[in-house]
Amino acid sequence: MLRQTKLLAEATARQIVQRAMGIISHSVNVMDSNGVIIASGNPQRLFQRHEGAVLALAENRVVEIDRATAEHLKGVRPGINLPFSFRNQRVGVIGISGEPAEVRAYAELVKMAAEMMVEQAALLDQHQWEKRYREELANQLLQPQPNTASLEAMAAYLGLDLRQARIVWIVELQEAQPHLLRELLAELEATQRDALIAITGFNEMTLLRPASMAQGEWSLKLERQQAQRLQNQLKHRFRVRLIVGGFYDDPQSAYRSSLTARATQAMAQRLKLRHATLFYHDYPLPSLLCDLGEDWRAQELGRPWRTLEEQDEKGVLRATLRHYFSQNCDQTQAAAQLHIHVNTLRYRLQRIEAITGMKINQLTDSLRLYIGMLMHD
Repeated sequence: MLRQTKLLAEATARQIVQRAMGIISHSVNVMDSNGVIIASGNPQRLFQRHEGAVLALAENRVVEIDRATAEHLKGVRPGINLPFSFRNQRVGVIGISGEPAEVRAYAELVKMAAEMMVEQAALLDQHQWEKRYREELANQLLQPQPNTASLEAMAAYLGLDLRQARIVWIVELQEAQPHLLRELLAELEATQRDALIAITGFNEMTLLRPASMAQGEWSLKLERQQAQRLQNQLKHRFRVRLIVGGFYDDPQSAYRSSLTARATQAMAQRLKLRHATLFYHDYPLPSLLCDLGEDWRAQELGRPWRTLEEQDEKGVLRATLRHYFSQNCDQTQAAAQLHIHVNTLRYRLQRIEAITGMKINQLTDSLRLYIGMLMHD
């Protein structure tokens, strides 16, 4: 269903006049459903009531007016007046000035063109409203407490199911140029038809995509494939980074997913990660910890790492600890990755224990060092 709007806008009427007069050598008028001239090849006739158009509308017929008849009617000149419709509803009258015998041949063609232009204008208006509603729905879903009635009304208008779980993808455009952002938006609107899209920054937009499901369960594998497909599609024209939030199957799935996507984005910026695609699923702990800021809890968690940082001027011990943790605390694997003997690794770990007062083999102490590394690296 088309949204009900004014069916014949003045801008559309002016386009009809301009288009018709570009083809035929006669002045053209467009009258609205009240018989008032709203567009004309003769600007002096604007907003006058045209009696011939009133008659054409009242009797729903073509009204031809010759010179003798025109002298007895107000605001009328010789010509032919044809009522035209939009979806079985009369919306106005096309008037072509000139002796009826001269202009009759053009009349039906001009009427047909007018009806087509009104149809195009209505479809464009519908498209614009759908775009607005889709963006507003996206913005609402990203709020912690959206207006439920508003959500349901917009979803019903768009034919969308609010129960469908959605995952947030942040699309960062590496070149912050307005024309590129517009082109990227057009590309995504054309290819990501199932996604709701909101522009959330000068160089980014947020996609709320239906979660990739397989046999009723969210599939991380399919989600990765979709992300790679989008990267391949965009890489020839745009440099973008995709940040994919977590999956949640509840009424606030989009909002919760957006929180994890934003946390992953902040983590990537702080750690200066250069990955073209980042999934929250791959970085849950550092993403959750990176935004603790200067809270006293963050200060306390990070204290052992900061103590090590103060004593480790060349960074050798911190690099050792990073590799040790990256190998899941396997000393043999960590030593091999560092290209050192395992005894050298043990010596460095003992130095770390002496400086920080933490015991590497105790889970709670090791966890504090690991969290400190994630927060301050």
